[in-house]
Amino acid sequence: MPMFMDVHTSMVGVTDDALRDAHQADLDIQGDEGVDFQRAWADPVSGHVFCLSEAPSAEAVRRVHERAGHPADEVHEITVTA
Repeated sequence: MPMFMDVHTSMVGVTDDALRDAHQADLDIQGDEGVDFQRAWADPVSGHVFCLSEAPSAEAVRRVHERAGHPADEVHEITVTA
C-alpha cells in the first residue's frame, strides 16, 4: 500500500497531549477510508505537524484529517526510501 507524509502548518503551540488527541481522532476513524496512520511528529514553535500513514490514496488521507477536524495543508506520497 502507498505511504504518505502529510503536513499541517497551523498548529503553533501544539502540546504533547494535543498531538496525541489529534492522532487518536485520526485513528478512531481511519478504518472508514482504509488508512493506517502510523506516527505523528510536531514542532510547536513553527506549528508544523507531520503524519506518516499507509493509505489507498492521498485523498483518503485528506478525508480522514478533515473529518477529524485538522485538515492537512499538504499530502505527499513517499515513493523512494532509504
